[in-house]
Amino acid sequence: MHGTWGTGPFDSDLAADFIDELDGLPSQKVIEVLERVFQRVTDSGARVDGGDGTEAVAAAALVASTIPGSGIVIDPDDGPREPLPELPLALRSSAVLALQCVLHDGSQLLTGWVDSADAAQWRSEVQRIAETLGPIGHKR
Repeated sequence: MHGTWGTGPFDSDLAADFIDELDGLPSQKVIEVLERVFQRVTDSGARVDGGDGTEAVAAAALVASTIPGSGIVIDPDDGPREPLPELPLALRSSAVLALQCVLHDGSQLLTGWVDSADAAQWRSEVQRIAETLGPIGHKR
């Protein structure tokens, strides 16, 4: 896992590049980019590419951080420089679906860890984000 320094959703070069991509975009564009990231992962079926998966986890963490009282707090050094726009509720379902694909057995992100403790830590972090986003089809 090149350019990865931790198990958090933003602890890699790929995630940092993805966040940088959001900076300065108009609100509607930010929403489109997030939707596209989730769609790419959901469309890839059982073989989720590591890069797509990394972006989806970072995007899902961003979406989760906008839910009041979610407990998903993004370090200002990791997140976009500007606050996120109001995100459509449907984005939460898309994020959960994408995270389920990322956690699936065929996912490169799941199998790419050298250290099993890191893999377990990463998996629990992704599951926590998914739980925060709520069950699919259920709106809080």
